[in-house]
Formats: sequence, structure tokens, C-alpha cells
Amino acid sequence: MNNNQLAAELPGRVNYARIIFLSSVAALGGFLFGYDSGVINGTVSALQQAFDSDEIGTGFNIASMLLGCAAGAFFAGNLADKIGRKYTLLIAAMAFVISAWGSGASDGSVEFVVFRILGGLAVGAASIIAPAYIGEIAPPHIRGRLISLQQLAIVLGLFMAFFSNYNIANAAGGSSELLWWGYGAWQWMFWMEIIPAGIFLLALLFIPESPRFLVASGKDEKALKILASFTNMETASKQVEEIKLTVTRERKPKFTDIINRVTGKIHPIVWIGMGLAALQQFTGINVVFYYGAVLWQAAGFTEADALLTNVISGSVNVLFTFVAIALVDRVGRKPLLMIGALGQMVMLGLLALVFAFGARNEAGGIELSGQSGLFALLAANGYIAFFAFTWGPVMWVMLGEMFPNKFRGAALAVAGLVQWGSNFLITISFPLMLASIGLGVSYGIYAAFGLIAFWMVRRFVTETKGRTLEDISMD
Repeated sequence: MNNNQLAAELPGRVNYARIIFLSSVAALGGFLFGYDSGVINGTVSALQQAFDSDEIGTGFNIASMLLGCAAGAFFAGNLADKIGRKYTLLIAAMAFVISAWGSGASDGSVEFVVFRILGGLAVGAASIIAPAYIGEIAPPHIRGRLISLQQLAIVLGLFMAFFSNYNIANAAGGSSELLWWGYGAWQWMFWMEIIPAGIFLLALLFIPESPRFLVASGKDEKALKILASFTNMETASKQVEEIKLTVTRERKPKFTDIINRVTGKIHPIVWIGMGLAALQQFTGINVVFYYGAVLWQAAGFTEADALLTNVISGSVNVLFTFVAIALVDRVGRKPLLMIGALGQMVMLGLLALVFAFGARNEAGGIELSGQSGLFALLAANGYIAFFAFTWGPVMWVMLGEMFPNKFRGAALAVAGLVQWGSNFLITISFPLMLASIGLGVSYGIYAAFGLIAFWMVRRFVTETKGRTLEDISMD
């Protein structure tokens, strides 16, 4: 009898409250992931003025965090296999606190970049380890919904960053103006992150280690005790025995485990994970979140209206992430990814047309007004809605459960490196694309990747809904 059957037969004996609490604590890493990614949105103009940087310098100041994200995601998987998921998340939480303080206290670009890279290391680690931890403690029949808490936390973090930036800028009269105690509004935007980062750090002290890590480390009794607190001793004992069949106990996992010893090539499932990670970014979602204020100002909106538009977009993101949580364990992962790829492609294509044929102002820039401005806003939020209930959460669900136990950490590291590397390329290239080819062509390129994403999912992705991690590991 597998875990899925046990869960179905003994639903009343699953300690849902404890599992949800532990998953929610891990998902706080996602909240900080979102907050740290979104807070930069409202500070772009102020940073350019404060550090006297040009377009390239400003682009690097913004994208620098993503270098840390790529490194954090790459090394976190291996670190988590050595010291555990819990302690890796604790290190990330401390880095969040230090980065939030240092980013706001920076006097120049070099200092700022150092602290943003540190924050990126934390974001990268949290983006990989939080969903992996949730996936390793969650029962199969609700695992998709629980891992989706990570994405819900990310979008809540984005929303709170947008909401905080909007209110701080309004209170100061602009992101470049002074606010409390003689410090700039943009500095307070970063310092607000210290509050949730501190909560995350304290909450992590009250969660146990992942039972699958403990079994892999030969600590079966500790793993049994933790699993029994989720269900009962009989079910926990069966789970420990199943986990033993799919983990490497004689040595610690290595990066080379992702290479098939027979063929000498990387396992196909790792390539699929890398493809999903890259395509989530190549459809342009973080251009909207990192450069939302700049984008809408380029389209003729005032700074205040652009920041308010970010708040609206953040609300749409949160709302449709709840839709994902409701659907992911019912509809499945693969159908949602295909629907999302096509939906994003259509919405981005509409945006590309609006920006390509929008009215021009005297300076040669786009100036949307009346129905065209409203249409662009609706299309942009339609795009965010499709992303929010499909590729946003489902990509993380897939990465959290699609890899076998014996090389999950290494595969997550590689997929995370690709995801954040793709994010970096998109983020640092957008200002140059905006200046050289304009919004219309840029969004047309992002739309084309939606079609590629649909083809890849349909051709290569295998459904994981309702299966135990050990079942998946046997494939």
C-alpha cells in the first residue's frame, strides 16, 4: 500500500494543522523572495538620482540581486543536502535581514550592489529550498496546494512591497524625497523588509528538519518521530521504509548524480526542469514586476499612477494565485502549464500591438490615453492573471516534486541556477531593449516564448498529480 492510498483511507489521522503550519513557515521564505524582488520597483528613479548612475549602471544596480539569486539557488541545494533544509533556510533568513538594512543604508552603487547580492543569495536559496521542504513533508493528495503556498507567499510579498512603496512615496511626496529622520523614502522602502525577515528568522526556530533529509543522513528515528506527528506510527514506519529505497545513504549526494552513469549524459528529467525554469522567465513576467513603474511611465503614466497600477497588478496576482491553489491538485500540473503558456502568449501579443501602434508624444515616446491606456492595463493584468494561476506556482510545484530523491538537491541547484540566470538576462536586457527596439517589439519577443513553452510542456512534461515522491523517484 503506498502513501497515497494510506492518505485516502486515513484522512482523519493526518495532522493537517501541523503540516499547514510548517508549510506556512517555510513559505515565509517565498514572501521575502517576493518582497525583495518587488521593493526595487518603486526605487529605480530614486536610485539613479542618489547614485548618479546612467541607464546601464541603473540596470546593473537592479539586476545585481539576480546574480546572488543564481548563486544562492545553485549552492543552496548542495548545502541543504549537507546541513539540512532547516539550517539552510536559517542562513537565508539572516541574510535577508542584513541585506534589507544594508541596501537602505548604502551611499553608493558598489555598496548597494554588495548588499543586494547578499539578498539575492537569500532569495535564491529560499526559492529552491522552501518548496523542496514543503514537498518533503506534505501528503501527496494536498502536496500541490501546499507547495503553491510558496507562490502565494511570493505574490503577497510582491503586493506588500508595491503597497508599502506606494504609501511611503505618497507620504514623502516622491521616492527621491526625504521622509522620517532625514532619510530618503527609497531607503525606508528597503528597511521595511527587516520586519518580515525577522519574523521568518524566529519562526524557523520552531520547525523540524525534513524527514527525507534525516533518512538520507541515517537518522531514521528522528525522521520516524517527525512523520508520526503528521499521521500515525504505522503510516510513518511505511514512509520511512519507502524513503530508504530512493535515497543515497552510503554517501552524501553530489552534483554529478544528475549524470546517468550508464549513458554519461545528464538525466532527461533535469533538462525538462531547466526548460521549465528558463521559460517561466523568458515570457517576461519579471519585466512587469521589476520595471512596472518604469514601464507605465514610459507609456505616459505619472509616477503616482504607475505605482498605483503596480498595486492593482499585485492584487490580481494574489487573487489568481488562490485560483491556482484550488486547481493544482484537481486539474493537474501539465494542463495548467499549457493553458498558461497560451494565455500569456495571447495577452503579451495584445500588449505588443498596443505599444507598437500607440500614439507618440513630442519626445518620440509612447503616450497611451483613453481606451488604448485602459486596454493596455487590462491586457497586462490579464497576462498577470494567467501567470498567477499557472506558471507562477506550478513551475515551483513541479521543481519541488519532479526530481528523484537521490539527486533532488543537485537537480534543484541546476534548475535554480537556470531560473535565476534567465531572470538576470531578461532583467538587465530590458532597459536596452526598451531604448533600442521599443515596448512593442520587446513584448512580441516575450509572447513568442509562450508558444515555445506550450510545445515543451505538451511534448516533454509528465504529470505528477497525486503521486508520492517515492513513486516519482522510481520512474
